[in-house]
Amino acid sequence: MGVVLIAAVALPFLGAVLAWRYRWHDIGVLSSVLAFGAVAALPFGRGDLWWHEVHFAWAPGIHLDFALAVDGVSWPLAMLTALLGVLCCVHNARSGEPTLTALLLAVQGASTAVFLSENLVLFFIAFEAVLLPMWAVVYRYGDERTRRRAAAKFALFTIAGSLLMATGLFAAIADAGTADLGDIIAAGGVSERLSLTVFVLLALGFAVKAPLWPLHSWLPDAHTAAPTVGSVLLAGVLLKLGTYGLIRVAGGIAPDGAAEAAPVLAVLGAIGIVVASLVCLGQAEIKRLIAYSSVGHMGFVVLAFATGTEAGIRAALFANLAHGLITPLLFFLAGALKDRTRTGQLAELGGLRLAAPALAGVLGFASLASLGLPGLAGFWGEAFTVYAAADRGGPWLGLAVAAALGAFLTAAYLLRMLKYVSHGQPTPAVVGIKGASTAELAIWSPLVAATLLLGLVPGPLLDLFATGVL
Repeated sequence: MGVVLIAAVALPFLGAVLAWRYRWHDIGVLSSVLAFGAVAALPFGRGDLWWHEVHFAWAPGIHLDFALAVDGVSWPLAMLTALLGVLCCVHNARSGEPTLTALLLAVQGASTAVFLSENLVLFFIAFEAVLLPMWAVVYRYGDERTRRRAAAKFALFTIAGSLLMATGLFAAIADAGTADLGDIIAAGGVSERLSLTVFVLLALGFAVKAPLWPLHSWLPDAHTAAPTVGSVLLAGVLLKLGTYGLIRVAGGIAPDGAAEAAPVLAVLGAIGIVVASLVCLGQAEIKRLIAYSSVGHMGFVVLAFATGTEAGIRAALFANLAHGLITPLLFFLAGALKDRTRTGQLAELGGLRLAAPALAGVLGFASLASLGLPGLAGFWGEAFTVYAAADRGGPWLGLAVAAALGAFLTAAYLLRMLKYVSHGQPTPAVVGIKGASTAELAIWSPLVAATLLLGLVPGPLLDLFATGVL
């Protein structure tokens, strides 16, 4: 299965080169489908800890090896990346440029490499490799009025966070004498005297990408400016790089530091949940509202991780994946609305359920999933975050109450959005718009199905997380 691991990373890059060189969408779509098949095959013949590994010496002098591995924590995120890669390439093939397809595939390949990297130097290289194509997606294909500023802000925040992350990673490698992630975790992490320093440096770097309040201000600008497929990958993939790094890398190689910093991390997560929800209540633009909602949802992930309990870690991983299904669906829908109406202002989008009932129905489903309706994927991560915080007792009860308040506010702002967009009489911008096409429904349906499946049957995914190397 080593070849399959390599294929999962290499195929998107190969497709990116071919799609750019020959300017043919079909090559990009085919490579994304093949990469999805490679990732889907990884559970077969799996071992007990790392399911499969591949290891080649590259530059031993700087601890750089081409080392890939997959387990129950990384595989679901690799699958999510591959799925969104297929959907974005198919979506772009309908009306976009082949160069944009190539950039999407480059983001997919680099992100997959992040989730599958076992070598910390390779992890850092892959983490940084995501920046350039994602910057180009926003800068070249985003909204004409705001794309340059948003792309510059995205790049500056990311680079600043990466410098801190790099410092922490190389300090950990120097202390441990190896860059092998599994070996460092198995040894109990870096030395206790260095653990807090390493964790803080890594956590700051990953918090920018997550993003965690108050390091989040680049995200709403990037989402508002980005094209639809850019917003989908930002929400569904790039944010997961930060949360995955925080849970797997920072928490894994500096567990003592993570325990020591947990109260501060938990408070920031809880504040982010409440503040983002309050900001969403005042938002008048649909993509900006969805973008700020991600800050709140990532607050749940960070708070759950900070509890340090088994229930909390599983809640963080589940909420992370659920967000990666639901919020990209919301961005697909927001993009469909803006393409039809040429506006994202909530007040100008009324009456959608009368003008385009299928489109309004899917938007309602996605909103209910995002607010955590029981039976849909968004419920479990938020519910168990509150439980994990409350279970610790003491001051953590206050954080649990804040998270529960944030869940209530989430319901309030999403129902407010539905009231503006779906109800009432169709506004001039909405009158006569096309309903959801068969192609659009086909693109959205995997996200709808996965959201429903994980909501009704969460057990297998939670059990899968328990097999991961943490």
